Formats: sequence, C-alpha cells, structure tokens
Amino acid sequence: MTVLEVLQSATAYFKKREIENARLNGEHLLAHLLGRTRMELYLDFERHLSELELGELRELVKRRGQGEPLQYLLGTVEFCGHVFAIDKRAMVPRPETEELVELLSRSSLNPQPSTILDVGTGSGVIALSLAKKFRDAQIVGVDISEDALALAKENANRLCLSERVQFVKSDLLRDIEGAFDLVIANLPYISTQDRHLLSREVLHDPEIALFAGQRGDEVIRELIEQAPPRLRARGLLALEIGFDQAESLFELLTQKKYHDIEPKNDYSGRTRFLFARYG
Repeated sequence: MTVLEVLQSATAYFKKREIENARLNGEHLLAHLLGRTRMELYLDFERHLSELELGELRELVKRRGQGEPLQYLLGTVEFCGHVFAIDKRAMVPRPETEELVELLSRSSLNPQPSTILDVGTGSGVIALSLAKKFRDAQIVGVDISEDALALAKENANRLCLSERVQFVKSDLLRDIEGAFDLVIANLPYISTQDRHLLSREVLHDPEIALFAGQRGDEVIRELIEQAPPRLRARGLLALEIGFDQAESLFELLTQKKYHDIEPKNDYSGRTRFLFARYG
C-alpha cells in the first residue's frame, strides 16, 4: 500500500469509530511512524510501505480507534509552544490549562514571581512552561505520583531546566516548606459519579489525576485550606476548577480570609479559573 492509500484507509477506520479529525489523526500517526513531518507525507504519496511498517501502523491505528489518546501514541504533546514527553504516567494536558499559564504570563496578576509552587504537577508542563516565561524564578513542582514525577524530571532534562525546577513528592502541601509568591494548581476536579460522562480518551488518563471524590472539589478545597502558610504576603493562589464549582469555592476562599478573589472564564465562556490572594 502507498502512503496515500494508507491514509485513506486509516481515515475511514477512524470515522467509523467516531474519532474526531480522522484524517489528521492518520497523518500524525503515519508521520510519527516514518519519522517524517506531515508536509513530507504529501510530497511522498506514492511511496510504498513495507510489511513491517504496515504492521506497526495497524497496531497504532487500532489503539487510537479504541480511544487511546493520540498524544500517548506519539509520546509527545505541545504545550505553550514547547514539546513535552507524555505517556500513561500523567494526564494529557488540556487547552484550558494552557489558558491558565497564559493568563499568569501576560497579565499583571503576579508580575515576575521569584518563587513558584506547582501543585499536582503531573508531567511538569505548568512548572516548566512558567520557568520558560519567568527566567529568574525558582520553581517547585509537587505530585503524589512517583511515576508522574519521573516523567516531569525527564521533561525538565529535555528542556534544560533541571537546575531551576525541582520536583518533589508530596500529598498536596504536607511535605512542603517555605513560602511562595505564586501557588498554582490544576488538581483533580471530576466527581466519581460523573465517570460515565467522560470520553474514551479522558478515561485513559490516570484516575488519580481525574477524580477527586463524590463532590468533585474535595482536593481543591483541601489545597485552599493548606495554602495560606505557603503563600508570601499578598501571594497569589491560582486554581483551575470544574465548570460548576466557582460559586462554592469562591465562598470557601472568602471564609478562609483570602482576598482579591477573581474568577476568570476560559475561551468557551465557562468560569474555569479562580485567583485569590492571602495576607
């Protein structure tokens, strides 16, 4: 089979299995397999694939058709203009999380923080992206998962940021000392009761990165309780939250004596972020 024939076959297969952007998925997988760019595929449509290449591609196409995220199959994900390694050790970062990083980078919310704590760092994309933007900042990423932390350290090495970004195992802030200008967190915020609402792709993410409990906001609430001693005077707490959690979490922040509490919408118009200061 030629490159063009393989792409047509993979596209038809993905469409039957209701994979969004079927042709694009096929192009990414074939380009990855052949070590080419997608543009180079278009310049080589008549090339015939070997039996070995076809066998490897069939396996990738089958896994994608079963809902395994494209990023896991490619082994990389682009986030805030940088390429990170990604696999089943951590959840695939979402566009909303890129919005959170961009909000902090381009606004006056917390200009030039010197110390940053990323809670629930996962693959490290938030901590490392902020390290690229705030070049003088010292940054700590924490996670309860040793597997995720190993991946984050690999990404730090990949981006030559190991000297400025430290990754530490901790259940939220229990094993963290010191105080920070900025504490940022994209924690689990999905209720265990909503599992049936999630896509096949999302259900491939580690459960510990998705589900927070019956309510869905339990882990975020715990962080709000723990954060004050870890924030410098007028330090900023920046949270990504579930789309229906803003009102109750705003109330909790008020009760816990945070101030300058500010909700922010994502690009779809849903309240997805909360910013608050303490002290």
